[in-house]
Amino acid sequence: MSLLPSTELEKTSLEAHVDLCAMRYAQLDARLTVIEGKIIELAKAFEDSKNGLSKVIITAAGTTIASILGLIVTILMKF
Repeated sequence: MSLLPSTELEKTSLEAHVDLCAMRYAQLDARLTVIEGKIIELAKAFEDSKNGLSKVIITAAGTTIASILGLIVTILMKF
């Protein structure tokens, strides 16, 4: 909802209408700038978490492979 609703003066005066529209557009631009900043922050946080998740997956895979190799070596040593 607009903070500057239509007025009777705006309805009858083109100059007043233009000035109020400029103020409304300035408010919209300020709000969109804030939203854009927040979206950029969210994108960075998502990218950071994705990189962290990749590290966890690689570490878990490495640990699993090392454990399987250790098990195979242990089994072979008993024969």
